Amino acid sequence: MGNVRDILNNVKWHGDKDIKKVKIWYLHRGAPNDIKIIVGNEITSIGKSFMETKTATIPYHRVLKIVYENEVLFDRSKI
Repeated sequence: MGNVRDILNNVKWHGDKDIKKVKIWYLHRGAPNDIKIIVGNEITSIGKSFMETKTATIPYHRVLKIVYENEVLFDRSKI
């Protein structure tokens, strides 16, 4: 299991996966249970220490889980 940035770049830039099929769970204060889920195509940029959507900047340390279809690519609880 790699780091969040490497996983997202791998899915986005390597032809065998579709970024639209990725779901990302992240800590979002004020959301129900303080967790929000976005789909990969909501990401507008993948930076060094955070990713951006049209409405938010999400630091990688807040990412809890990344799932591609039914495959868990990242799970912070298992680190």
